[in-house]
Amino acid sequence: MKFLNSARNWAACAAAVGSLTAMATAAHAQQTVEQIKQRGYVICGASQGNVGFSAPDESGAWKGLDVDTCRAIAVAIFGDKEKARFVPLSGSQRLTALQTGEIDVLPRTTTWTLRRDANGLNFSFPNYYEYDAFLLPKKLGVTETKQMKGASVCLQTGSTTEVTVADLSREFKLDLKPILFDNVPATRQAFFGGRCDALISDASALATARATQTKNPDDYVIVPASGHYEALAPSVRHGDDRFYDIVKWSFQVLIAAEDLGVTQANVDEQLKSNDPRVQRFLGVEPGNGQALGLDEKWAYNIVKQLGNYGEIFDKHIGQKSPIKLDRGPNKLHKDGGLMFPLVFN
Repeated sequence: MKFLNSARNWAACAAAVGSLTAMATAAHAQQTVEQIKQRGYVICGASQGNVGFSAPDESGAWKGLDVDTCRAIAVAIFGDKEKARFVPLSGSQRLTALQTGEIDVLPRTTTWTLRRDANGLNFSFPNYYEYDAFLLPKKLGVTETKQMKGASVCLQTGSTTEVTVADLSREFKLDLKPILFDNVPATRQAFFGGRCDALISDASALATARATQTKNPDDYVIVPASGHYEALAPSVRHGDDRFYDIVKWSFQVLIAAEDLGVTQANVDEQLKSNDPRVQRFLGVEPGNGQALGLDEKWAYNIVKQLGNYGEIFDKHIGQKSPIKLDRGPNKLHKDGGLMFPLVFN
């Protein structure tokens, strides 16, 4: 009986510690969301000029897929997509800025990796699936990476491309010569200025550079660096569980809306839908907003102000943009891609 009593005591202590830990975590998370509300806007990390993902237009307004990923969070919390501010960060600055609290969330073409995840970050659902590639002058005649022996490669510090270049050199004995730069503009300027044989980055970023920074895009070719995809995903700091939930589900709204056929143009009409899934999704049947501590119209507001994922993709980097990227793995799962909605109940 003494042993049983000890076991009960230990169980009681463990339960108490668990409760206190949960309360402390909840309090910290609550503090994060409340700080955002008191400040009046969400602060998001952005690139230093990656058109299509995060870059200011001629008027200074931030545009892109990552920008709208951030704006969805602002709409969820404030009901207003303009309640977002953007801090341009280099590849080497971005993770530190998130860890130190300079920004609230990092939706900036950042690859979800094990070590980043284990080093104080929580990654949300991927908002883009991508692979590393090289941009080279077509006149070099390169069609695969094995032909690049001894090539000099412009790349940005603090990105996964450093590892990619090192791995390719070791695997295929290529003796690639990396030339490092602190930011995207400097890296691209060096490549187009002839300082390197090749430029390595996300394939989408290279397509953007080729489309917007060359007189004749056909003079350049994009060669895949490896055969695997990477998941680019927004991230937040560990411990901000309530905010983490809001970040995750704000992006899921964009995917679920496309899956359900809800668009920016028809969202008001969809409020009258007899489909229970649509009713729950748009808040006609309440409960989801309360679960996240948000207004019941939070998902409706996101779609009304931003559209669904397909609309956002097409506008910024797809067929309605100058970049005209194919969706590829970023199609919905039912269309052969990797994007799929979770259950909104």
